[in-house]
Parts: sequence; C-alpha cells; structure tokens
Amino acid sequence: GPYSAAGAQSRQEQLELWRGRHERAEQIYASYRDATRYPYDSRPIAEHPDQVRPFAPIAEELKLRNSTGEEVKGMRLRTTQERVFLSGGESVKFTVAVRDENDRPLPLVIRNARAQSIPDSRAPIKLVQASVIFSDDGAGADDAPGDGTYSGRLTPAAQGFEHVAGTIRLLVELAADGQQGVAHFDVVYMPDVPATWAGVREALEAGSLNFYLKAHVRQAGRYVVSARVDDANGVPFALLQFNEEVAAGTREFKLQVFGALVLDKSPAFPLRLRDVDGFLLLPDTFPDRSTMARQVGVVHVSASYPKSRFSPAEWSSEERQRYLTEYGKDAETARRRVEELAGP
Repeated sequence: GPYSAAGAQSRQEQLELWRGRHERAEQIYASYRDATRYPYDSRPIAEHPDQVRPFAPIAEELKLRNSTGEEVKGMRLRTTQERVFLSGGESVKFTVAVRDENDRPLPLVIRNARAQSIPDSRAPIKLVQASVIFSDDGAGADDAPGDGTYSGRLTPAAQGFEHVAGTIRLLVELAADGQQGVAHFDVVYMPDVPATWAGVREALEAGSLNFYLKAHVRQAGRYVVSARVDDANGVPFALLQFNEEVAAGTREFKLQVFGALVLDKSPAFPLRLRDVDGFLLLPDTFPDRSTMARQVGVVHVSASYPKSRFSPAEWSSEERQRYLTEYGKDAETARRRVEELAGP
C-alpha cells in the first residue's frame, strides 16, 4: 500500500542522514587524532609559518599624514621597527622612508624625533622625554648611506626611561619634498629583566630529544619560551614551546623534540636550535609581560642520533584520551544506526 512506500522513503532518508553523520564523526575522530599526534609544545613549524622568522622587523607602509592627520597626496610612508617588547639594556631600531607613486625614495629631512613615556591611565608616572637621532649616513643604526631610509635607535635604560614600565611612544616629524609629515611608533618597555639565559644541555630521553635551556630566574612566575629547530641543511623543522610556572633560582626550561615528529619528518641531523625568545607573563597588569633577552641565531647544535633511538609512540594525555573516547563513541553510535537502518 501507499504507507509502506512512504515508510521505505523515510527509512532511506534516515539512512542517508545517519551515513552522513557517521562519515562526519569518523572525520572528526581522525582529524583530532592526527592533530594531536604530537604534543602541543612540539610541532612541525609548517603549522606556524609566522614563527619561522620571529625577529624580522615589523614593516608598515601607510599613506603619509601631516600633524593634523590629513593625507599628503602621492606620498607613502615606509617604516620598520625591530620589536615591540623590550627590557633591561635592550635597544630598538626604527627606520623611516617616504616613497612617491613610482616607489622612488623622496629626499627626506627629519625635523624632530622624540620619545616619551605614555602614562597608563591608572598609574601616575613622571613624564620622561628623550630625543632620538635619525641619520642616513651608513653609520650607527643606519645600514646604507644616502638611500633615503633614515634610521634611529632608542635605548630606554640609557635615555632616562630606566624607571618607566609601560609604553614609550616615538614621534618623528619629517619633511619630504617640502611636505610635512609625521610617523609614530610604540614600544613596551620593562626596566627589569626577569631571568637571564645560562646555556643549553641536551638529552635523549624516552625516545624524544630534550633541550634544557638553563636560566637564572630572578622573578618567579609563568614563563613562556619559544624556539625554532632547523635541520642540518638549515631547513626549518619544528617550533618548540615551554609554558609553565617557574620558581626563582637556577632553573631549566625543557623544550622537547618529540620522537614521532622526528620519525615522521626525518630531519637531517645534527639539529640546530635557534632564535629563542622568552617572557614572564604578568597577568591582569599592563604591560602583560616582561621579556628575557632574545637569543638570535643558532644557540645550540645537537649531537647526531640514529632514527632507532626515537620512539614512534603518539602523544598521550588524559585530555587526549577523553576526547578520542568521546569522538569514538559518536562514530560508533552512528555506525550502529546505519546498520540497523540498512538491515533487512
């Protein structure tokens, strides 16, 4: 009769629906399993392309504006700043250039460049001002003479900011081809360095290669450290991270190259640990971090190990197990439903 036909159709629809659900549940299970094959702090650097060159200057290209904020026609301002966060005796380099519509450098005059502390709205601080010298003579901070790019360097601790924790704003007043313009930069400075680096040791433990970054920790708290690993040919391979509470004293930050990651990607040994940055997290305050000194370039070269010393085991944790169990249950429920509906 008509009813059984309708019943068959709705059963067919149900079957299609549950087949789709089963397929999705299997996909979620597989993609979660694959994404968590390595721990979150030992990852292929291909997942983090922005982390390959962490110390590249921050470059911007903007319309040139004058001191009242109006656009200056036909001129583009090009700036770079070496970094945003700095502490202790560190310095930061800035560059400015102005280009015309055909990307040619325009003759530039730096009329005034001064840095000043910007008070955090909550804390009354003494206003500190210092001038920053910009030049295009190939000396000091400047790379090439007469190329139209002017460079300057600010060293807060040596320029009166040694008691300022917070934002320092640099305002550069310039004239390009007779037109007035301004550029500004912000950095966040902390006078105290929370910890200092003290070398690296490595150890192959439980089928993974661990780098222990030694440090003298002055200020206890949560430290976040990142490092890059290249293979012997300089090919970027892994991003290693550390994020834990650390007590004061002589400590080691453990960065792990996970065994399965080495076996999957087969990097050429020895591995090179490079470009290490770290900071102490300062929750609920501004600034929210206090940086350790950057370790630029290769800081440690590993020994060479045979592949047989690395473990193929996937990462496991209580959380990972819980998720895999849940996702597995979803897939199993859907699979059973499909069998019932497809049955005789």
